Amino acid sequence: MIMKKMVITRNIDQNHIAQIKEIIPDWEVIAGKDKNIWKDHVMDAEIIAGWSKGLAEYCLHPQSKLKWLQSWSAGVDSMPLEALNSRNIFLTSANGVHAYPISETIFGLMLGLTRKIHTYVRNQQKKTWHHAHMGQEIHGKTVGIIGVGTIGQETAKIAKAFGMEVLGVRHSGLAVQNVDEMFTPDQLDHLLPKCDYVVVTLPLTKETCRWFGAEQFKQMKESAFFINIGRGEIVVETDLIQALTEGTIAGAGLDVFETEPLSKESPLWEMENVIVTPHTSGSTEQYNQRVVENILIPNLKAYLSSKVPPINLVDFSKGY
Repeated sequence: MIMKKMVITRNIDQNHIAQIKEIIPDWEVIAGKDKNIWKDHVMDAEIIAGWSKGLAEYCLHPQSKLKWLQSWSAGVDSMPLEALNSRNIFLTSANGVHAYPISETIFGLMLGLTRKIHTYVRNQQKKTWHHAHMGQEIHGKTVGIIGVGTIGQETAKIAKAFGMEVLGVRHSGLAVQNVDEMFTPDQLDHLLPKCDYVVVTLPLTKETCRWFGAEQFKQMKESAFFINIGRGEIVVETDLIQALTEGTIAGAGLDVFETEPLSKESPLWEMENVIVTPHTSGSTEQYNQRVVENILIPNLKAYLSSKVPPINLVDFSKGY
């Protein structure tokens, strides 16, 4: 009898490996981030957890045994979605793992810009004692959350602690807790003029690519701040830079960019009304634990019962 294989292309702790082996005792489980650990096994793997560069040539090979791919990230836009779909391979994402760390980053950026923390850090480095025209506060303001998934819902919950009015955008337009008014994507132009903060938490799809450009920034208040922790390609970066330069909007907190790493030549680095973080908003010490315990193991149990993995199953037609 040929032993089935599961490949995990991440370094996870032995306790989690033991939990997985307990569920599939008759399978061979290969785990490790180093490609040399799994490259000779991945063609035979029925389950792969964690997408890695170079995997496509193995898992899309005609002799590949892959039936289910568990992404280690929430975004799946970098994966060969059409090819996976054509081979009837289940794809599940790590959506939901990031809700706490990313919502914390969102408010870190919002508060930093509002209370000029980034300006004071620069002043500290120069030993400059200056008020920096401090005056704004976040309480009672309006935030527009563009993409009310798990991250957006956690952000809305925190916003309520600041007494904020919360507006949201989602495809269905259905109401969710802590969002005062929901809009559909075609109503974006009605939402933007109302917001003091615009927070983008969208995945990258054909529909969202380059969705925010000059027209959208002109619809925002001159006093509004723009926060993007979704994907850089959702924004026309040259239009954003122009809006920030000309004062069309007040400032931006950016964790994602059209090209990463962000070029050293980009003017965004030195703009006084911008905070740049290097695509780290989802980083957390509990990342692997949440992926394994909240998503991978429950999906694995369902898969072994001949069921479709139920948690975060990607809809190939939508791209997320």
